[in-house]
Amino acid sequence: MAQVKAKKYLGQHFLKDMGIARQIAESLTLDGQTSVLEIGPGMGVLTQFLLENPLIDLTAVELDGESVEYLHKHYPQLRVIEADFLKMDLNDLFPGKFCIIGNFPYNISSQIFFKMLDNKDSIPCLAGMIQKEVAERIAAPAGSKTYGILSVLMQAYYKIEYLFTVSAQVFDPPPKVESAVIRFTRNEVSQIKCNEQLFKSVVKTSFNQRRKTLRNSLKPLVEQGHPMYADPLFDLRPERLDVAAFIDLTNRVEAALASK
Repeated sequence: MAQVKAKKYLGQHFLKDMGIARQIAESLTLDGQTSVLEIGPGMGVLTQFLLENPLIDLTAVELDGESVEYLHKHYPQLRVIEADFLKMDLNDLFPGKFCIIGNFPYNISSQIFFKMLDNKDSIPCLAGMIQKEVAERIAAPAGSKTYGILSVLMQAYYKIEYLFTVSAQVFDPPPKVESAVIRFTRNEVSQIKCNEQLFKSVVKTSFNQRRKTLRNSLKPLVEQGHPMYADPLFDLRPERLDVAAFIDLTNRVEAALASK
């Protein structure tokens, strides 16, 4: 079978540098025998190295039927599911814990991470390649201009490591942006010390108007003029708050809502 043609509507850019592919495959933090889900294997550039690792029990999920056919022919030992990862029930697929890896389609990378958060207790590690700008944003510390919603939500539950930058020239076709390999490793926090759903809402609402102070950006949640806003904390913009500060902020918002 001929090479698979990259499809723009699927955000496909096939990695052609075997050295980088091996580095990505080796970047997972494994603790003994581990189930691993590869998202979007394409023609198997990462897959070939993952299959070499005796600690990895590999499953691949691929939406592109042409790629699925290619994988069945070239990697007959590989378990391939033809499906949309974003629509899959991961609990049905993996009854226990599993890690995720992939050269992720850039147009859905954020959605992949939000789905990962929904299944965080089952996913101890993720490693993969995404757009450099998104990787920098997720790994950014509080106070950085790129620090935002994904930074806070992911750092609440995972240790984030920006591993290395990848040039556009090692892909076919080359994307218009640089890429980066990033690793997430589950931290020791089993449950944050606030209402988790409200925490997500507070973080998203705060950054929806990131140039405004918290006093102004949080008005959709707590009406202006509430005594809560007298605290100097609300003079700050959201990028100044680390995860612990957002947890404290969530508890304040919850108390304010309860006092209505």
